[in-house]
Amino acid sequence: MSRMSQSDPELTHRLGRRGMLGVAAGTTAAALLGAAAGPAAATPAAAPATSADPVRTRDRGHGHGRGRPVLPPGRLGIQLYSLRDKVSTLGFARVFAELERYGYDEIEFAGYTQGSAGAITLAQLKRLARDHGLNPIGSHVGYHSGDPNAYTFAQNLTKVLDDAQALGLRHIGTAAGPFRYGSTVDAWKRAAEDFNTYGAAARARGMKFYQHNHSEEFSFATDDPSVRLYDVLLRETDPDLVFLEMDIYWAYVGQFRFSVRPDGKPAPFEPLDYVLRRPHRYPLFHVKDGVSDPTDPYGYRMTDVGDGDIDYRRFLSAVTRLRGERFAHHWQAEHDNPADSLTFARRSSEHLHSLRENC
Repeated sequence: MSRMSQSDPELTHRLGRRGMLGVAAGTTAAALLGAAAGPAAATPAAAPATSADPVRTRDRGHGHGRGRPVLPPGRLGIQLYSLRDKVSTLGFARVFAELERYGYDEIEFAGYTQGSAGAITLAQLKRLARDHGLNPIGSHVGYHSGDPNAYTFAQNLTKVLDDAQALGLRHIGTAAGPFRYGSTVDAWKRAAEDFNTYGAAARARGMKFYQHNHSEEFSFATDDPSVRLYDVLLRETDPDLVFLEMDIYWAYVGQFRFSVRPDGKPAPFEPLDYVLRRPHRYPLFHVKDGVSDPTDPYGYRMTDVGDGDIDYRRFLSAVTRLRGERFAHHWQAEHDNPADSLTFARRSSEHLHSLRENC
């Protein structure tokens, strides 16, 4: 994975997601999805909204302020990892009902159980999402494992793609960094070859393979401090086979951590510039916010979308103003550990829908 310590919050996030993804390694599809719906899955909706918890309408044409909405209609999703606690206690159906009320259009999976109780098949999960107007747009799966039966791209590529196809996913990817072979230039070239292989297999089934970054991807090669590893990944992967899901928060953490090379030479970069130079490579984004804190080793403290210092009006506007790109991207709200996950989901949707250009 990466070179971070066990106390590293980035590593904690990855290991937590790996644990969730790995609960059903080596099982059949039914076992993989065992307990997904939860005992409350048949319940059509949660408690009615109050004045403090307003219901979002499905009409994207109206919002707060003047000017065109920055967020394109039909393109707001959420990474279900943010809601894993509610899925495990309420079941997918009630969570999906809430997301529908909050105005979400899409969902991105991070495993297909998330600890919930009850049984559900992939077809049922797909239908349940569709019944609530939610389009399953992608899923995070492990990259590799020492266990030959692990549910990862390296160990069980066919199974991973079979399940993604059964769910009707257009994208299938991993949140693991390309550190499988190390942190040298050649190590990342080898990882890029793996990703090209997965991308070709996904493309053959009408899907796009993608990689989701954390901040370590923006670090420098251990054998050449002048080379940023993320640039190796971009250069060595086939742009028609391998795509990127920029986690915007972690990219700005990377900017804070890795704007100076190990040899002390300045190496500033702007995450948005990566996207503007090659927008077709970024079909998906994670919209995650943070409060700037230069005293923190990561430069930010994660918070709900809209409560932090990342300028999402600027970021989304810059991407969606590009010719032909307004509807080419999918924006997934995420918070690794929200204080209350449904409140996070509601407030994030409200904030992103409220953003207007030239306001």
